[in-house]
Amino acid sequence: MMVHESQKELVEFQPKHEYFVGVDSDGCAFDTMELKHKECFIPNIIKYWNLQAVSKYAREAAEFVNLYSKWRGVNRFPALVKVFDLLRERPEVQRRQVEIPQVPTLQEFIDSGVPLGNPALKEAVEKSHDPILTRALEWSEAVNRTVADMVHGVPPFPFVRESLEKLSPKADIIVVSATPGEALRREWQEHDIAKYVAIIAGQEMGSKKEHLALAADGKYPPERILMIGDAPGDLRAARANNARFYPINPGHEEESWQRFYEEVLDIFLAGEYTREYEAKLIEEFDKYLPEKPPWEK
Repeated sequence: MMVHESQKELVEFQPKHEYFVGVDSDGCAFDTMELKHKECFIPNIIKYWNLQAVSKYAREAAEFVNLYSKWRGVNRFPALVKVFDLLRERPEVQRRQVEIPQVPTLQEFIDSGVPLGNPALKEAVEKSHDPILTRALEWSEAVNRTVADMVHGVPPFPFVRESLEKLSPKADIIVVSATPGEALRREWQEHDIAKYVAIIAGQEMGSKKEHLALAADGKYPPERILMIGDAPGDLRAARANNARFYPINPGHEEESWQRFYEEVLDIFLAGEYTREYEAKLIEEFDKYLPEKPPWEK
C-alpha cells in the first residue's frame, strides 16, 4: 500500500494496550447521518449539480445511497457518482429530459488511490483545472460549510460514552471515518469524548480499510482488533484486515450500543468474541439495508 503524508500518524501509532477498537462516527457513534445528508449534502447536490428540475428524484436517490442502502457510509465522492447513476437509469428522470452530470474525471480521481478528501481534490484541481473536479470541490466545500453551520448539539447515542469509558483502560481506540477530520474533531470535542481516542482518522487519512491496516494490522493479534460500524463498508474494512466486526444496526442504534456495553464489550475483552458469535450479529445486520432502490421493485 502506498502511504501518503496525511497517513503518517496512523503508521507511527504504537499500541499502549492489548486490544484495538476502531469506531465509525456518523450514524454509528452520533445520530448525525439523517441531519447531515438531508439538510447539508442533498440541498447542495441539487444546487451545485443543477438538479432542480428533478429535485424530488435526486433527493430520493441520495437518501437511498447514503442512508438506506448497502452504500450507506460510503465516501461522499463515490456516493455522488452512484446518485448520478441511479438518476440516469430512472424513467421519470428520462421523461423530463434533464441532463444528469457525466463525471469521468471525478471517477478517475476516485480510482487514483489518493485519500478521497478535499486536500487531494484541491491538488488535482490545481494541476488539471478540470471543470468537473472544480465543481466537485466547490460542492464538497459547500457541504462542509453547511455541516459546520448546521450540525451541533447532537450528542452521541446512549451507551457510546459509557462504552468508550469502559474500553479505554484496556483498548486503544481510534475513530475510523469517511467524514472530514475537522468535522470529526469538532463533534468529538464538543461532547467531550475525544479524550477516549488516540487518533481521529477522517477521509484525509484514507479509507476505513487503510485506517485499520495502518494503525492496527500487524500490531495486534487479529482477534483483538474490533471495528464498530453501522454500514457494510465498515464490515468490509474489518474483513480486509481480518479483524472482528460489531454492527450498529441502522434504526436500532441505541439497542445495539446497549448490547455492546452490557454484553459484547466484556466478551471481546475476554477474547471470546468468536467468528460464530459475530456471524449471528452480522446476519441480523445484513437484513437492514437493501441493494435495490424501492422504485425498482
